[in-house]
Amino acid sequence: MNEAETSDDPQNTPDAGEPAAAETPSTDGESTETVTEAAAAPAPPPPAPVETNKPATEPQEGGTMEWYILKVAFNREDSIADALRKRVKMEGMAEFFGDVVVPTEDVATFTRAGQRRVSKRKLLPGYIMVNMLINDDTWFLVRETNGISDFTGAAGKPMPMEPSDIERFITRPSETEEEEAPIKIGIPFKVGDRVRVKEGNFENQEGDVDAVDEANGRVTVIINIFGRSVPMELDHWQVEPL
Repeated sequence: MNEAETSDDPQNTPDAGEPAAAETPSTDGESTETVTEAAAAPAPPPPAPVETNKPATEPQEGGTMEWYILKVAFNREDSIADALRKRVKMEGMAEFFGDVVVPTEDVATFTRAGQRRVSKRKLLPGYIMVNMLINDDTWFLVRETNGISDFTGAAGKPMPMEPSDIERFITRPSETEEEEAPIKIGIPFKVGDRVRVKEGNFENQEGDVDAVDEANGRVTVIINIFGRSVPMELDHWQVEPL
């Protein structure tokens, strides 16, 4: 027998002491499945856009009321304030609203007979003030009240009042806390008005109003006397407009 024919090929026959190579399981199927699942997972939705011109939908937890100024029709401030109070009550939203204020001050006027009368004068004609908590419902309730045009603020966004303005127009000291403030006199003149003195030593003299003292009801009028401009302090009822 030929020796070359009976001998095994050394490249195809493993050594007796060498273990046979184990078959490695294919992972192609698992990898493809993992990638497919990752691709099929939906992306998280983008955050909802925040509108800057409207207040938050719900009031923040533990939020506090603030004072806001409302633009209203002239000479209707009191009736519009009453209408807003009624709407708040009808809509059951009293928990979101405090006071509605038309800021005024006491002013003394005199009749032709010289009788003194004390009346209320509006500090900010065309505006009222409301203490409220802003949310979508309260914002729309205010805007839909007849006679109210808008909140004061930038781009229609309600702007709370400054503490100095709150103290000036709303939380003024009462008469029981401090000495009674003098009542201002309603003087129908302003600086620069041309007037005539109607009684006294300078009757029929004409001049210009230089200063107005509402606390004491007096005006300072610049009168030309002997070629010189002289300031004369007079009671407001001693002069009349030209």
